[in-house]
Amino acid sequence: MHTPVPAPAASPAPAAWLELPFLVLTGPTACGKSALALALAQMLAPQCPVEIISMDSALVYRGMDIGTAKPSAAELAQAPHHLIDILEPHESYSAAAFVRDCGALVQAIVARGALPLIVGGTLLYLHAMLHGLDPLPQADPAVRARLDAQARQQGWPALHAWLTQIDPASAARLAPHDAQRIQRALEVWLISGQTLSSLQTRGQTTAETTAESTAQAADAWRANWVRQRVLSLEPAARAWLHARANQRLDAMVQAGFLDEVRRLRANPALHAQLPAIRAVGYRQAWLMLDGQLPPGQWLEQAKAATRQLAKRQLTWLRSMPTRRVLPCDTLSPAQLLAQALPLAQQLAGALPRQAH
Repeated sequence: MHTPVPAPAASPAPAAWLELPFLVLTGPTACGKSALALALAQMLAPQCPVEIISMDSALVYRGMDIGTAKPSAAELAQAPHHLIDILEPHESYSAAAFVRDCGALVQAIVARGALPLIVGGTLLYLHAMLHGLDPLPQADPAVRARLDAQARQQGWPALHAWLTQIDPASAARLAPHDAQRIQRALEVWLISGQTLSSLQTRGQTTAETTAESTAQAADAWRANWVRQRVLSLEPAARAWLHARANQRLDAMVQAGFLDEVRRLRANPALHAQLPAIRAVGYRQAWLMLDGQLPPGQWLEQAKAATRQLAKRQLTWLRSMPTRRVLPCDTLSPAQLLAQALPLAQQLAGALPRQAH
């Protein structure tokens, strides 16, 4: 999900499953999370089995393999994986659905005597685990279809101008072509009669009026939770990450990414405004095949969008100062594993005895 860090909202009491032993391995795109996760699973095997839960909003979709860097069949065989290939691309998946599914999986995996390893870079999902979600209306397919039709006729900049009149605070945060977020802000207003910014501010006001001691206790709990469970692969130099991301996109093209997008375009249920097709790379390739981007430009635009995604992910991560940072551009894979292993072993040792 490519969403700016929201204003803090009133937080419910932590769900009981969040206190179970599990590890979160996160970081920006193309930083090596999947490889380290599999290495950890292999090293922990003598102590306990590991099951991987994907925290990636694009990996949930079937038929989107190359452009999402989905684990290969050989990689999937090295450890059980969850929340991969669970939906068709015309379906939607939300942060609320992830928290629900992840909670159920963590409880089931721990009950089997295995360590859950949550791996991915969709930081909105992690934020939702820790903070809950703003009380916003659910998506309405009919409203979205109406907005999509209007955008096809007038263009998203026209809808952005409309949003500026309705909700200037939200519009000021969005680019005129940011279709996904413009649509969501207008959808909230059309469904509820209230602006997205006012609903988010209301959540912030509620949090601010909570007893100070309660708010401080919640902040302390979250800081400690992150310290005990979150490992983040982050480069000291952005150029290293950008180079890796560029190389990965080039390799995806060589592996047949455009053919994958052509197969998706052959599905009459799919169109450019769906969340799946808005994923970085897919969006630019789709627009090029639609004739809306010159063939010589789509790949560079995809690379630029990947850099922006990484920047947003790093912004999310900096909002969790107690995370344990592993400098992925200065440590070798073996050194990264050596630094990550002690925390994983500690959490594995905290699994309920009766589970073994």
